[in-house]
Amino acid sequence: MWFAGPARRLPAAGRPAALRLGFKLTPGMKVGLFGGSFNPAHEGHAHVAETARRRLGLDLVVWLVSPQNPLKSNHETAPLSERLAGARAFARQNGMKVSDAETRLGSPYTIDTIRTLKARHPGVKFVWIMGADSLATFHRWRGWTQIMREAPVAVVSRPWISLKSRSSPAARRFARYRLPSSQARTLADRAPPAWVFLRGPLNFQSSTALRERMRRSGL
Repeated sequence: MWFAGPARRLPAAGRPAALRLGFKLTPGMKVGLFGGSFNPAHEGHAHVAETARRRLGLDLVVWLVSPQNPLKSNHETAPLSERLAGARAFARQNGMKVSDAETRLGSPYTIDTIRTLKARHPGVKFVWIMGADSLATFHRWRGWTQIMREAPVAVVSRPWISLKSRSSPAARRFARYRLPSSQARTLADRAPPAWVFLRGPLNFQSSTALRERMRRSGL
């Protein structure tokens, strides 16, 4: 879910109605979309989601668990059912939901998901949420410039990568659309492109480190 798809049109009929999150969204809601493979989910993900929910004044953050990371091979990714269960274990707070909608959409690409959700839920104010580690490689996502023009984006600081991410190709390309963090609560009401970088206490957990510990322990 971290990776953007090609700039293509939605089918004239069927696709918006086919993508159901499993819970109701109503016009006027401010909803964060937090996509990823969550392989596995950990406290760092929860930190990013909760920081965005609180600082942006969101009504809801939806963890969109990707069917497959397009930049990684299948054998590196745990089954979807395991990753969904892991995400639900860390998305326990009020204002958090976990969804496999992207699997039912049939596309792992962010741009398809955002466009489909916007078509299905007119009036809902969607914000794309990512950690600073994702911003550092955002220019590798297919259609990344279209994502910036489809929805406002919130980037949450992550250890070791925050400085590098703020000088990344994406950050430089859209530098003039960056809001000061003091205006973070207005992000969902802004017309894209618009983005904000949110700093806060850092959580040092990462999926890569967790997978390595699991491998060494034979799990």
